[in-house]
Amino acid sequence: MSKYKFKLLIFDLFFLVLLVATDQFTKYIAVLKLKSQPAFSIIDGVLEFNYLENRGAAFGMLQNQKFFFIVVASAFLCVIAYVLFKSPDEKKYTKLHVLLVMIASGAIGNMIDRLRFDYVVDFIYIVLINFPIFNVADMYVTFSTAIMIFQVFFVYQENDFDFLKLGK
Repeated sequence: MSKYKFKLLIFDLFFLVLLVATDQFTKYIAVLKLKSQPAFSIIDGVLEFNYLENRGAAFGMLQNQKFFFIVVASAFLCVIAYVLFKSPDEKKYTKLHVLLVMIASGAIGNMIDRLRFDYVVDFIYIVLINFPIFNVADMYVTFSTAIMIFQVFFVYQENDFDFLKLGK
C-alpha cells in the first residue's frame, strides 16, 4: 500500500467518524428539543423541525423491517469498504472516496438508530413541497449518491473502474 493510499484511508476513517458523530449529535438535539413538542418553524411555510420516529425506510416504506435494513446496510458497507481498499492510488479517486464515505456515514448513522431504538430519528421537514421528514444521515446518502451518479456518467471513464473486476 502506498503512502498516499494509507493517508487517504486514514482520512476516510476520520471523515466517517466526524460525519457519523455530526449525524448522531443532531439526532440527540432533536430528541432533546423536539420530541413531544409541536413542529418548530425555521422558515414559515418552507422549512421546519418536526420530530418523527421512522420505523421504515424512505417515505415510510417497509415499516418495522429492522433486520432487513441492518442486513442491507451491512452489505452496502462491505461493498463500500471493498471499493475504498481496492481503488487505485491515484488522486482522481479521492472524490470517489469522499462520496463513498458520505454514503457509509449515512448508513451507519441510521443503523445506529435502528440498533439503539428500533427506529430512525427524523426531524427535518420541507413544508413547501410536503417532502417526507428526514435527517442528516439521509442528506449524506442522497447528496453523495446524486453527485456520484453524475461523476460516474460524466467524469469517470469506463476503464476507471477496471480495478473492481474480479481477479485483479
